[in-house]
Amino acid sequence: MSLDVHQIAATRLAAGDQRYTTLRRRLVDILARADHPVTIPHILELHTELSQSSVYRNLAVLEQVGVTAKVVTHDEWARFELAEDLAGHHHHLICEVCGTVRDVQIPDAVESALDESLSGLATLHGFELRHHRLDLLGVCAECR
Repeated sequence: MSLDVHQIAATRLAAGDQRYTTLRRRLVDILARADHPVTIPHILELHTELSQSSVYRNLAVLEQVGVTAKVVTHDEWARFELAEDLAGHHHHLICEVCGTVRDVQIPDAVESALDESLSGLATLHGFELRHHRLDLLGVCAECR
């Protein structure tokens, strides 16, 4: 885990009049090590000493200050990951059956074409595009 991520998290929390507590640092570490967005129950399965209310409350604070991002699917559990500017630009494959979310990166040529197309669409509607997120909805291999 890069020290820079922790420095950025501490700076963003301080700007929001929040402290970078041990639990928040631990949550950042958990999300940084995960290879996909994770649910609170998943975090609690792996770290049984944590309380659900503390994890939920601290993830909400981290999201407010731009350290984490929430990925909402059709099921009852939101998934959490580091904010895109900390984790790198990526997209999601979301299973409509089980709710699993997987991070995917697309080839640079496809990303460029997508940026160009989306920018044109935004301009057509008088909108200034700054960045994009793409969630692909379907059925994962395990659920097929």
